[in-house]
Amino acid sequence: MTVLGPGEIKSFDTDALAIRVFLKALEILGGPRKLIELRNLTWITSLMEASYAVVLWEKLHKTEDEIANFLGLTRQTVRNILRADPELVVQKIEGELREKTQKAHTAGGLAKMALKEIEEGRDNLTVFIQAFQDAYSDIGVEWPIEVLKRIKGLDFPVSKGELCERLKGIKIMGLDIERIMDSMQDTVKSPRELLVYISKTLKKEEK
Repeated sequence: MTVLGPGEIKSFDTDALAIRVFLKALEILGGPRKLIELRNLTWITSLMEASYAVVLWEKLHKTEDEIANFLGLTRQTVRNILRADPELVVQKIEGELREKTQKAHTAGGLAKMALKEIEEGRDNLTVFIQAFQDAYSDIGVEWPIEVLKRIKGLDFPVSKGELCERLKGIKIMGLDIERIMDSMQDTVKSPRELLVYISKTLKKEEK
């Protein structure tokens, strides 16, 4: 298997496809209102991780170790994502959402299902995004997409100062990004680390 370096990863628009997979998985899940209904926004990070992992595996043929290193996950978590059976996932979604468990194999199954839908042309996300645009903004589900758009092209690790400059003006669930990032460490190793930090900070604010 050919090992791709960081430059080669950038030549393929990984972020764009991962975002499409994320949105499609969210659509399959029932949309952002489903997460709000069940009070479970923690699924956002799990779906984003799984979307990246599946894209890196299927389209860039990265190894489990490479994906784990790129996303800042354990190899076992990546393995659980990649070995997920999409057919079994649908049966488990409702129960796991209500129990607020973010099992990697369930998120992985959703991401695999979403990628297949996209590859087979069932990717009418324009209508989906338009229909839920207000909901995204109101409940804060849109933030991973906006954050990834803003940081596109940055070479990680990156300084907190540079990230704050790129993300200036973003509000998530009524909070300024500067406030959210106030306690962040001075250097961020990966996009995934940034998303997880924001997600954890939002959870603390909700308490």
